[in-house]
This record gives sequence, C-alpha cells and structure tokens, in this order.
Amino acid sequence: MGRIVFYEDKNFQGRRYECDSDCSDFHTYLSRCNSIRVESGAWGGTSGTPYKMQLYEKADFGGQAFEATEDCPSLLEKVRWREVNSCKVFDGWWVFYEHPNHRGRQYFLEKGEYRKPGDWGAISPMVQSFRRLTE
Repeated sequence: MGRIVFYEDKNFQGRRYECDSDCSDFHTYLSRCNSIRVESGAWGGTSGTPYKMQLYEKADFGGQAFEATEDCPSLLEKVRWREVNSCKVFDGWWVFYEHPNHRGRQYFLEKGEYRKPGDWGAISPMVQSFRRLTE
C-alpha cells in the first residue's frame, strides 16, 4: 500500500494526517482537507456527497439541457443562458442566484423535479449562477 498525506490548509500547510492504510473516519484526524500529497503507491479517491442536476432552457424539461456537478459563477459564460426554466436535482443541495458570481436573490433546491421557476420559489426564470450547498 502507498502513503498519502492530507493537509488541513492549502499548499501543504497546517495540520496533517499521514495515511498508509484504510481510513473509515477521516474527520477524526482533520476537520477539513485543502491539499493532498501522494508520497507512494497508487490511490483512488471518492467524494462525500455527490452533486448532480440537470438544467433546462424551457419549462417542463424542454429545450436544451445542461448537466451540472460543480459550482458555476456564470451560466451565461458556460452555456450562453440567462434563464433556467426547469430543473431536475438528482443529488445534493444547490443554491440558484439571480446574478453572476453568486449574487442576488437565492433559491435553495433539494433532490426533486422543478417544472417551472415557481416550483423553486422564483417569480422569474432569471438564474445566472449557482453553487453546491456543502455545509
């Protein structure tokens, strides 16, 4: 087995935890992990909560679709949309924002189907950025 070192802070700083065998409860050792160094061997990683949603250009899941698994500070730059008219959240909690860079009114979405903006509490379909709710 190889060895991996986990660090609480970026750039391999802060408290560290060296791992050379299975670890079923990582948070016992560190409260967060912002950098990882593989010192030897091969390894595979998994993430905690998966995040996945499908955004649609039109109501009732019509038009073009865009699958998201990461935060998006500008939907316009990513897919050239200014609006989201329906959405399916498959995993995780998400926050929609009216404006780019996670500004403006916020709408919280959990797993489920949202056929129109009113289903997530919005008056208009204006969604220009979104992010995963991680804490």
